[in-house]
Amino acid sequence: MTDVSAVWAPGSTALVRFRRLDGTLGQVHPLSVLSDDGRALVGWLPADTPIVGTRLAGGGDPREVPLAERFTRPRERFPHVWHTSANLRLIEEDRWSSTWWFFSRDWEFQGWYVNLEIPMGRTASTVDRVDGALDVWIEPDRSWAWKDEDEAQECVRVGRLSVEQLGLLRAEGERVIALAETGRFPFDGTWTDFRPDPEWPAPALPAPGDW
Repeated sequence: MTDVSAVWAPGSTALVRFRRLDGTLGQVHPLSVLSDDGRALVGWLPADTPIVGTRLAGGGDPREVPLAERFTRPRERFPHVWHTSANLRLIEEDRWSSTWWFFSRDWEFQGWYVNLEIPMGRTASTVDRVDGALDVWIEPDRSWAWKDEDEAQECVRVGRLSVEQLGLLRAEGERVIALAETGRFPFDGTWTDFRPDPEWPAPALPAPGDW
């Protein structure tokens, strides 16, 4: 359930927690808040920000094991770093997706990543989502491609997602693809020239008990 008091001021840190449908907790990404009205959060995740990552129990990348084992092997959380491109994120409480603007380290806009997700509300310090496995990548020229369709189907096979949930996630992907094809927000050029204010504090990952 959403905590209606969870509205964050610019410059504060909001935690994006990726949960599973069984209630277990996966990755945690801290965002430096640009704006928030309780429904739509815009946050910034710089490269090299400490995060909570997930891996196979005992170590190992889940993508290095066969697909049939990828979502059944036990996983563990561990201290990690967001080592990929910096990104700006738009997370809307009533949408089954979030949109990520990716930037290279020399500030070239690389494209939009639409992370298909099941919204699970907010707490006083977190935005909770379930990762839907299926995603959409949209190039700067607005050409697009589905990502990880095989993983999404495998999630259904092993019970991590239902057929109905995957259908809703795909419908959300189709909705954002239509926006991209017609150049509508958030694919209208908004924030593609984004630069963070050098005075902004970096997002901070709290102690484990505060996740």
